[in-house]
Amino acid sequence: MAFEGLSEKLNNVFKKLKSRGKLTESDVKEAMREVRLALLEADVSYKVVKDFVAKVTERAVGEDVLASLTPAQQVIKIVNEELCSLMGNDNARINFSSKPPTVIMMCGLQGSGKTTHSAKLAKLLKKEGHRPLLAACDIYRPAAINQLQVVGEKADVKVFEMGQISPVIIAKQALAHAKDYGHDILIIDTAGRLHIDTELMQELKDIKEITQPNEIMLVVDAMTGQDAVNVAKAFDEAVGITSVLMSKLDSDTRGGAALSVLSVTGKPIKYVGMGEKLDDFEQFHPERMASRILGMGDVLTLIEKAENVMSQKEAEKLTKKFKENKFDMDDLLNQMKQIKRLGSMKSILSMLPGVGDKLKDADIDEKQLDRIEAIITSMTKAEREKPSIINPSRKKRIAAGSGTKVEDVNRLLKQFDQMQKMMKQFTGKGSKMNMRRARKKLAGMNFDKLAGKGGGNLPTL
Repeated sequence: MAFEGLSEKLNNVFKKLKSRGKLTESDVKEAMREVRLALLEADVSYKVVKDFVAKVTERAVGEDVLASLTPAQQVIKIVNEELCSLMGNDNARINFSSKPPTVIMMCGLQGSGKTTHSAKLAKLLKKEGHRPLLAACDIYRPAAINQLQVVGEKADVKVFEMGQISPVIIAKQALAHAKDYGHDILIIDTAGRLHIDTELMQELKDIKEITQPNEIMLVVDAMTGQDAVNVAKAFDEAVGITSVLMSKLDSDTRGGAALSVLSVTGKPIKYVGMGEKLDDFEQFHPERMASRILGMGDVLTLIEKAENVMSQKEAEKLTKKFKENKFDMDDLLNQMKQIKRLGSMKSILSMLPGVGDKLKDADIDEKQLDRIEAIITSMTKAEREKPSIINPSRKKRIAAGSGTKVEDVNRLLKQFDQMQKMMKQFTGKGSKMNMRRARKKLAGMNFDKLAGKGGGNLPTL
């Protein structure tokens, strides 16, 4: 995940500050030197780093901070606020037209993920109640039109294409089609090049002139580091971009481009790609990203992901099953599948406050959910509905069918039984008192033990 290295270094700086109690001006300046190095190593622009550190230092050495009872916390608060300011304090939105359709022109270099992210954006906008149309204007790259049709079908969004004729004509006809057929958003997938050239820029200018886009969104690959910022600057000077979509922010990139784009180009990041699937896409929230960088988690994004995975109706149905003690192995299997749709266990846990910095040494077995799924699908319908009927011979059959060991089957059954007992406590008489006890129990849990420090694994359930 992007920013892992930066997050780790910043957390080490803040640990040192917290251990000193009262801070002096020299303590703060020493910490800021380490912050400067951490940001530079994360591939943040030198000028951006210089300005950022100067602002934080000026605020942090003030009398209010140094005289505070919790000076280290005050410094962290200032760093958080300045990081938000660096990436844009507001959540930038698409410039929707007052008279539909809103035209969004996607541009970028070849290989940045422009075509796939055009479909991702279309799918997200459709979820929000819009009727987007994708236009295939990349006529040069082999199979580009076919690729847009494939991802468009997956996103359940129509694709307008006219083969390999002039992209300007295609864009013009796509706009007319969107107006005639009631599409309130037109997303134009333009051609990319391996490098910025005059031919590419002229084509973009011609499409811009004929369609008058409300949004010119540049797709940049986060893995290219500072080159991404240079590309954004070049496109802005030639075409006049209005926003940036950053792809591959889930990679092990250092992430400096995300912290530099707004300062260098003046154009905000509006969306980010966080994986290969069409749902691995989200609106960019500066305050949430700053929270992730500082190891404070990102609970709001996790909640939003969970809401997208499970509907209100499904949640109510599940709650009812818990209350009536009818939660069975089929329900558990559905929960496993939904957890997998949220992303990897490591990415989910990294969004929880205070957990991210402890994950680097944790041995998290990402295939654990697959094994649970294999065990449950190897059970009969009767066994899933009533696991208590599973005797030793059945366990051997289930283990053989799932490619696991009998011990794995026993562990799952034991944990399922414990889970049902806990649900009874929550929903039975005196459930409020039991909930308080459960909270105390959870509060006292040792995360290092749970995360598997020293070679263990995360608990299955």
